[in-house]
Amino acid sequence: MLQKTTGLVIHTTPYGETSLIAKVFTRQLGLRSYMVKGVRSTKGRTKQNLMQPMSYLDMVVYDKPRDINFIKEMQPAHHWQTLDTQPQKTALRFFASEALYKSLREAEPSPTLFDYVVEQMLQLDDTACNIAAYPIMFLLGLSRHLGIEPLDNYSKREGCFNLSEGCFQSQSAIYPQMTRETSLLLHNYLQSFHSGTTPTGIPLADRQMLLANLIAYYEVHLAGFGNFKSHEVLHAVLK
Repeated sequence: MLQKTTGLVIHTTPYGETSLIAKVFTRQLGLRSYMVKGVRSTKGRTKQNLMQPMSYLDMVVYDKPRDINFIKEMQPAHHWQTLDTQPQKTALRFFASEALYKSLREAEPSPTLFDYVVEQMLQLDDTACNIAAYPIMFLLGLSRHLGIEPLDNYSKREGCFNLSEGCFQSQSAIYPQMTRETSLLLHNYLQSFHSGTTPTGIPLADRQMLLANLIAYYEVHLAGFGNFKSHEVLHAVLK
């Protein structure tokens, strides 16, 4: 059966000498795996640049009950303006794709989540985007759609974020917790996220610590989220 859908390329794996297997997060079908033949050949009809992480595509695909299907037609749904040319945004593009690759499973469609990710990529492509806050805010928004959003019950008494419970608690030597300083920063970011604002003026080292803790939080709550790598590149390009 042929289906029309938009999709975001999440991950690709070389197959044979000229082909790829692409993980594509589609709006209509959810996460799907597609064989893209000849994409790595100079004579192939499909251009490899359409298979870059977070490429946003209009597609006509075969959708049958099998592990891997095929893409009949595809073209850009939107041409990114800055994500290919600015190293900082390219790093954030890879960060978003890895977060999705390790979070999503091939299951039912999630158009609300798909629309959120597209909105975030369009925001990142905007020249006015605050890239310093982007990775933390992206993970907070993604956590809401995945059902693991941290509970913002911060208080002076309950001032340490418990990674396992997903809420702020009093300080304990038993449970895995963020430090009080990082917990307060998480609270501030959550407040900004809920109010639709963006934190500014946060030192790089503090942002790096909070990002590392949020990745650890994802690892606790999502099976298969381990060995996250792309945030290490962010440390070199985000100041």
